Amino acid sequence: MSFLSRLLRRKDDDRAAFRPLWHRTVELARDPRWFAAPSAGGGGVADTVGGRFDAITLTLCAVLLRMEREPALVEPSVRLTELFVDDIDGQLRESGVGDLVVGKHMGRLMSVLGGRLGALREALAAPDDALLVEAIKRNVTLSEAADPARIAGLLRGFADALGGMAAEDILAARIVLP
Repeated sequence: MSFLSRLLRRKDDDRAAFRPLWHRTVELARDPRWFAAPSAGGGGVADTVGGRFDAITLTLCAVLLRMEREPALVEPSVRLTELFVDDIDGQLRESGVGDLVVGKHMGRLMSVLGGRLGALREALAAPDDALLVEAIKRNVTLSEAADPARIAGLLRGFADALGGMAAEDILAARIVLP
């Protein structure tokens, strides 16, 4: 194979098997129960760009925290995180963020994800929702009428459902928001 053909050949996408899980995670983050007003049975996450990012990171964190507990899911969790990075990078570029500052924005957003993973890891391990409610108040863009306790209940229910799932079901994107 010539140098030029090696350089120009198509590379296999090692994340293709995990795209359905990423798409399902985003789909669950768009569930109206995150955004609806508490009077309508929702939690009141702000229906803004920031609020939607927060809902994605909440659902992604729950999935990643479940995946980190099982050795067979650690490598797939890395691929899922890479899909998150690619998607957010593309969204930033589509929204007009210039090439020179995309990296800076991505660094900040990855730091946000890491901070939320730490906060939610601790809060979801607690026996009650007090830490989880506080983490949501600190880390989620809320509407004026938001009910952080309702968001905490929805997130804990999702995390508990993930905890009872087999690795194969998670990888096959058979995850649900109870």
